[in-house]
Amino acid sequence: MRLTQKLSTFGLAASASLLLTSASFAAPYPTHPVRIIVGFTAGGPTDVPARFVASKLSASLGKRVIVEDKPGAGSMLAARTVMEQPADGYTLLACTYFDPVNTLLYKDPGYKVADIAPVSLLATYDYAIAVPNDSPIKSISDLVSYAKKNPGKLTYGLLGVGSTQNLLAKRLETLEKIQMRGIPYQGAANAVQDVMAGRLGMYAGPPVSIVPLYKAKKLRILAVTGKKRLSAAPSVPTLLESHIPIDAFGWIGLCARSGTPKSIIDLLNSKVVKIVKSAGFQSLITKSGSIPAPTTPAQMQTVIDQTVKDNAPLIAKFHLQMK
Repeated sequence: MRLTQKLSTFGLAASASLLLTSASFAAPYPTHPVRIIVGFTAGGPTDVPARFVASKLSASLGKRVIVEDKPGAGSMLAARTVMEQPADGYTLLACTYFDPVNTLLYKDPGYKVADIAPVSLLATYDYAIAVPNDSPIKSISDLVSYAKKNPGKLTYGLLGVGSTQNLLAKRLETLEKIQMRGIPYQGAANAVQDVMAGRLGMYAGPPVSIVPLYKAKKLRILAVTGKKRLSAAPSVPTLLESHIPIDAFGWIGLCARSGTPKSIIDLLNSKVVKIVKSAGFQSLITKSGSIPAPTTPAQMQTVIDQTVKDNAPLIAKFHLQMK
């Protein structure tokens, strides 16, 4: 009888423990603040949209969503930070073109493309090629002519080897048989400041960081890299119109670490898509010439895979691989 009672008591305790454990697993997400890690400096074209999304996501989720800027190592520091955390949705990445491309550039970047779990794209954008206002270079043909007469003298900003700025310059050098000198920056904001100050000869950046300054007459845009002109700068020609066969674009999105529960990914996707479709976000992005791009996780995965496919041959061609 005593044994039966002990077993019964043990059974009740085990059941209670199971119920408590199940309840803890069933706790609604999120129960504490969420972080979004940005791989570039504050005020840049990745940081600004990320902070807008974080602010709205805080209200939507009912918990603080904090943006942390961790520039360095061509955005790999930020990606590694996310991949080192538990796959629980509490540490997210403001992911960009760089994150899949770094897996092509480095033998061991600290993560694989498969480690990135897409939530949604936020925006896509072409690049605006900017020079100082007082530069004698007033068009792409001027730039090519100047670079031919002054090999290696024209400087351009790049956000790491293999960045869009770096590949764009390499392609331009190859097509036009010119030489330029790349200057590395940790973030777009610093590069743009140096263009405005005349310390940097050229920088190709997302419209969100270039167009407002162009409209304020603080720098000049020579061309854009897309298939058509920016609605925010309709007088600026494309490279294609200038008879330079280059078409390049970038993107920014929100990602988690692979292994994050699908229920959390789906919840975040529904919240983020609503934010990206909001009038406030649309205004922030479109007035600078970028394109809001809400997607499903699967659609964003297609963009990530295409980024790898498009850039692998370019990185091999220009011998940009590093250890």
